[in-house]
Amino acid sequence: MPDQPSFAAEPYRTRTQTVQQEWIDYNDHMNVSYYLLAFDRAIDEVFDEILQVGESQAKTLRMGPMALQSQLHYLAELRLGERFHTLFQVLDADHKRVHYFATMINEEIGARAATYESLSMNVDLEVRRSTPYPAEAASRVEALRAAHAGLPRPAEAGAVIGIRRKS
Repeated sequence: MPDQPSFAAEPYRTRTQTVQQEWIDYNDHMNVSYYLLAFDRAIDEVFDEILQVGESQAKTLRMGPMALQSQLHYLAELRLGERFHTLFQVLDADHKRVHYFATMINEEIGARAATYESLSMNVDLEVRRSTPYPAEAASRVEALRAAHAGLPRPAEAGAVIGIRRKS
């Protein structure tokens, strides 16, 4: 296996994004579907540039990540023109899957706007079945998992959806 890269023991900060006009709905804030789009863009950045299991791998090796399960928590509004980034944390990983958590941060006020938890799996795009990561990518995934192993587990991770009733 290739030498493992070194990652900081902190969530990875993605590039800044800005709320676009077409993302605004009739409530005059970012529509729910665009939170997912924004998280997807941030995850693509991490998967491709940091873990090297994203778009480049899909094009060259004909394998790439596919989402198995996801959950979004909407914590605060984002409005037109507001800037935000995400903090990406690996919760767990193995030879073909990554369980991760991302937190969207409103840069205008420094507050959390949303969280996104997901489980993805590496898929051979020719046979459309799961497959292990290539050695170099597996090394990067494991290195980031190890770097994040000591981080606190986010409160929303693994949350169950339901109506909370007072007893």
